Amino acid sequence: MADSTAAVVHHTPTDPSKRDFLSLVTAAGAAIGVGAIAWPFIDSMNPSKDVLALSSVEVDLTPIQEGSGITIVWQGKPIFVRYRTPTEIKAAEDVKLGDLIEPQADSARVKAGHSQWIVLIGICTHLGCVPLGNKPSDPRGEWGGWFCPCHGSQYDTSGRVRHGPAPLNLYVPPYAFESDTKIKVG
Repeated sequence: MADSTAAVVHHTPTDPSKRDFLSLVTAAGAAIGVGAIAWPFIDSMNPSKDVLALSSVEVDLTPIQEGSGITIVWQGKPIFVRYRTPTEIKAAEDVKLGDLIEPQADSARVKAGHSQWIVLIGICTHLGCVPLGNKPSDPRGEWGGWFCPCHGSQYDTSGRVRHGPAPLNLYVPPYAFESDTKIKVG
């Protein structure tokens, strides 16, 4: 028969302050590890630098001649900036709102004190084409504004739809005059 004496193992009591220290170091290491893993994921949700660069665009107006315009790009969209002549401004202001497909006064589409400048998103509201008319040599339609050759929509010098299948006026982007010769779009 075997001896039934059990071996007695003696445990020395552990130091509670040492145990608390090890728990604290383990928890801190885990928190740092979670942060190191989560940060790249969270940071990837921020807009990229090229998107941030296009969130606003400054435009120098000095090279634009009266009666012509330029096209810039803002957030991937063409933006028409046109320096209107006094004749174009008068024609836009004298339109009877009842004659318009989408009635809107010219004064609601330009900034007060700067009615010679019209700033529009250059995308036809019918099928998303880019209308012609920013250059003096471009066809501008019957109302002297912009002409979309794809389906024949025509816009006046205020960017309001006057003829064709387009249901809405050209949109006015958010913009502000920083000085008499500079605007900021966006």
